[in-house]
Amino acid sequence: MSNTETALKEALSSIEGATGVALVDYTSGMALGTMGGSKTFDLTVAAAGNTDVVRAKLRTMEHLGLKGQIEDILISLTDQYHLIRLLTGRGGNGLFLYLVLDSKRANLAMARHQLKKIEQDLEI
Repeated sequence: MSNTETALKEALSSIEGATGVALVDYTSGMALGTMGGSKTFDLTVAAAGNTDVVRAKLRTMEHLGLKGQIEDILISLTDQYHLIRLLTGRGGNGLFLYLVLDSKRANLAMARHQLKKIEQDLEI
């Protein structure tokens, strides 16, 4: 079991190509914790904006009558991957992990695998 700070540190240090990570409450749009980012990439702004992505997808699934759960959402940019992983266990409802990756250094499959493991170990 790991707390938020430990989980964010692990994601940033163990996932190849990770440049930023946040734990976000998508009901409020608030980042509960962030690590990484840069002067030109504000993780709190990105986290708040990505709550709209999650909400839109959940609404669309509801309108379509889809019963499955979102595991993750991937946004591919020319030089970055943005990975959103909705939390499902131990009080994680309404939360997601948001990971920013340098697409030239990242292995997307491994990043998804490692983020899932970090989620499983995270205690909210």
